[in-house]
Amino acid sequence: MPTPNDPADAHWRIAPLAVFTTDQKDWATRGGSLTAHLRTLGAVTVEVTREAVDMPFADEWRALGIAPRTPCWVREVVLRVDGVPFVAAHSIVPLAQSAGVWQAMRSLRTRPLAELLYSDSSVARSALASRRVTARHPLYRLAAKLFGGVRDHTLVARRSVFERHAAPLMVTECMLPALWSRLASADAPHESHREHSRPLGHLASHAARNPRNVRVVRGEAK
Repeated sequence: MPTPNDPADAHWRIAPLAVFTTDQKDWATRGGSLTAHLRTLGAVTVEVTREAVDMPFADEWRALGIAPRTPCWVREVVLRVDGVPFVAAHSIVPLAQSAGVWQAMRSLRTRPLAELLYSDSSVARSALASRRVTARHPLYRLAAKLFGGVRDHTLVARRSVFERHAAPLMVTECMLPALWSRLASADAPHESHREHSRPLGHLASHAARNPRNVRVVRGEAK
């Protein structure tokens, strides 16, 4: 199985930034389904906010291995826990592949994308890369609508590239302030988190093949 495209660049790093909190480093790097991790905190619902043909962000096209203005299918959702928005997710796939290898993505409705990514042994996943997102990034503008547009937040986002039959699909997840507040609360289930960070077999990251990633590989399957 080929190694998926590399999600890292000058801003997106495989190793989390030193300024991240312990919880932020954990959630930026943990493997398995993010939806499954959120379910340890409460009832998760998926709200679709946009599905459309669009161009990749300026920092996305290289990671997908496509030209800058390649038409893509974009799916944006909010993951809510007990009704509170915890994650804004932005998924993108070249338009041609959204009508082919990844066509099921266009009919998910409110089902999580994880249903496609973790039920198929032909899907490979890259390492996770993360960064801080400020108001200059379109991800921030997407997420800011969900916490009142307060402009003094710097958000933590992570992304990885999934590949099926040589067709890339990139998932970017921007974690919102409510998630960190929930984890800081006395009733957040911290001890169970590490259990969910183990690799999921066929989706184990190919990052370990690259020496620069060996130190930070920790269950890189979503």
